[in-house]
Amino acid sequence: MQVRLSEYTPDWPRRFEEEAAYLRDVYGELILRFEHFGSTSVPGMKAKPVIDMMVIVRDITVVDDYNPRMIAAGYDAAGEWGIPGRRLLRKGGEDRTHHIHFYEDGNPQIDRHLVVRDYLRAHADEAEAYSAIKEELASVHLETSGYSLAKKAYVSDLEKRALAWQSAQQQSSE
Repeated sequence: MQVRLSEYTPDWPRRFEEEAAYLRDVYGELILRFEHFGSTSVPGMKAKPVIDMMVIVRDITVVDDYNPRMIAAGYDAAGEWGIPGRRLLRKGGEDRTHHIHFYEDGNPQIDRHLVVRDYLRAHADEAEAYSAIKEELASVHLETSGYSLAKKAYVSDLEKRALAWQSAQQQSSE
């Protein structure tokens, strides 16, 4: 799939909310909460215009029971897709609009994703630097497979900075 980077748009949070309402109708009481994460959740950041949604559920094993309904509605069910304990649904085919990541409450992946989001929201300079890296990589890697691999080391370092920031915040509040 081709890399498509876009300027931030306030439409992204609205699209997140609309999809959350739809998913709440489908999954009902299984859902504990929703989180918007990834670059589309950070005001001012450039991003692939794909809304990353986290759906925290009571029981991850029940999520697969809904796959036939979601596939019939145009979603692609990708299973764990490399992250144990996750279920991934993708919407939009080649013109992807949403990645929906289901995690059972308590999964450590939840905090890992949210700390990066919160760090970027609190550090506009980091969001700007990450946007610049994305632009540079998108000019060299036209396909998402190469682009994602190329930014992996930067994202790993970003995650370390975010975790250090979170730890410092927790220590200062004690």
